[in-house]
Amino acid sequence: MNIHDLESSSNSPLLPPPPRPPHRRRHYLLILLPLAAILTFILLLSRTRTSSPTISTPIPRGPTAGVSEKSTFQLLASSAAYPWTNTMLAFQRTAFHFQPQKNWMNDPNGPLFYKGWYHLFYQYNPDNAIWGNITWGHAVSQDLINWLHLPIAMEPDRWYDINGVWSGSATFLHDGRLVMLYTGSTHSSVQVQNLAHPADPTDPLLIHWVKSDAHNPVIVPPKGVYFKDFRDPTTAWYNSELGLWYLAIGSKNDSADHAGTAFVYSTRDFVEYELVPGLLRSVAGTGMWECLDFYPIHIQESVGLDTSVRPGKSVRHVMKVSLDDDKHDYYAIGRYFQVNNSWVPDDPELDVGIGLRLDYGKYYASKTFYDQNKGRRVLWGWTGETDSEQADLLKGWASVQTIPRTVLFDIKTGKNLLLWPVEEVNSLRFSSKNFTGLQLTAGSVKPLEIASAATQLDITAEFEIDGSSVEATIEADVGYNCTTSGGAAGRSALGPFGLLVLADSDRTEQTAVYFYVARGTDGLLKTYFCHDELRSSKANDIVERIYGSTVPVLDGENLSVRILVDHSIVESFAQGGRTCITSRVYPTGAIDGAAKLFLFNNATEATITAKSLTVWKMGPALMRPFDM
Repeated sequence: MNIHDLESSSNSPLLPPPPRPPHRRRHYLLILLPLAAILTFILLLSRTRTSSPTISTPIPRGPTAGVSEKSTFQLLASSAAYPWTNTMLAFQRTAFHFQPQKNWMNDPNGPLFYKGWYHLFYQYNPDNAIWGNITWGHAVSQDLINWLHLPIAMEPDRWYDINGVWSGSATFLHDGRLVMLYTGSTHSSVQVQNLAHPADPTDPLLIHWVKSDAHNPVIVPPKGVYFKDFRDPTTAWYNSELGLWYLAIGSKNDSADHAGTAFVYSTRDFVEYELVPGLLRSVAGTGMWECLDFYPIHIQESVGLDTSVRPGKSVRHVMKVSLDDDKHDYYAIGRYFQVNNSWVPDDPELDVGIGLRLDYGKYYASKTFYDQNKGRRVLWGWTGETDSEQADLLKGWASVQTIPRTVLFDIKTGKNLLLWPVEEVNSLRFSSKNFTGLQLTAGSVKPLEIASAATQLDITAEFEIDGSSVEATIEADVGYNCTTSGGAAGRSALGPFGLLVLADSDRTEQTAVYFYVARGTDGLLKTYFCHDELRSSKANDIVERIYGSTVPVLDGENLSVRILVDHSIVESFAQGGRTCITSRVYPTGAIDGAAKLFLFNNATEATITAKSLTVWKMGPALMRPFDM
């Protein structure tokens, strides 16, 4: 169904506004020209007197428009503004994570590789550092690390997207042509799916885009779906036997069980679509599914797969959803049955929305693409701010994208994905210091002497717990949970232990990245991997949390972690990427040359050995406007 199939009643919320009668320019010219001059003068005068907007009363941003909450107003509404200095705010700007030159950014959109260039489109407010007036920002790179900013790709300038050019995905057709499907919020806030394509397919930078005015919107909400609960089309996959393309769109069913749902549509030409009977998946209690992602993964080899690879003995499908209810990205691995339009998780207890997460920290609206250049699947993810809107307006920007991550199936465990920073980030390493055999007795902290400020780092570490301590620990540690544990200060026989990053010399500010090992009632050991932000800053107008989850550790494995530190963002990867956590932190004292790095062991019984630990200094990535 498309817009032309709908009834043509004048009050239909999906129809474009009726055309206005032509102006009688000759009659009104003498009135309009002086009036325009006066209005222009008033506008210019107001702009010279007005600086960045001030948020006197925090308000919600997003839900009334039909998307997830984009501010921290509910968590910070009663907090007084911290007296941030320019030095503190300048420190928060990252050195090697992607972000626009200024203003607000959120979801990554339509990532792809085209004629030698990686492209990242993203939700962008060109006006200021808070959510609104959403357009598609655009940048290109040849290595996923150094970026050139391009002009805005698409603006909300049609009736079918006038309230926002929202998230979407790219699909390559068999002849090499590229199409982009995206959600538009219409003049009446109906969420519809629209088609766009490059104006000049020979341009490797894809600077100009054309919306299909003759056909848009190409998909409208199906019967029974609330008009603000239908968004974020996936990359399409192809069935060669039927000659059909398929794509999925997220929604929810609030009529009974608050279920998140995924609809599937088929098309031959990306203009005409049919709703495929049934639902790809529906999970009760999960609410609105945003930024749906659906792709095949090889379960026997460490390779990426094109989105159109068919199910088979060695191929499973990953379904990932961003839950509007709790603002986390969940995934599950299962089998896709195209014959009846269904996907079934391998483990029902780990169904999408109730089981595994891509990242257990501040991470949302992620999107993968198949990188045909290197035969890999690459994951982008948005990490928003956890400070106040007023602070964001002061610094003039908000949000970063995490370092792109490769996506593989964990062949060893057979149950989860492995997410790891793309190899290109290693090119920013310019010096290192190696430590081996560092022993930490119970309750100890050890400073790690590195040459300069510990603000841009790539850290790898491998830990071992003294075997006698493990054997001596027989009492069960029941009910441990990273988020409710008391953080790095909560002690037990076998943890916590790890590293303190972005810490000042007396550790009044610190962000802890750590393991915690607990013995269960079954006598088996369970390992947790956590971030503790509770002492990350002296500021009061920020959200500080303890994040984390369990991480699988197989027999014979030591505990390993990789940490990327970049000013106000900390990304950590445990056990080769089985569990990942991202934090946004805002130190006031542990900045620039005052930022230090420590090892710590806050266990009550165990001696911990850092068998190997390497700290690389990281140089800045190149990010500048493209010279047109």
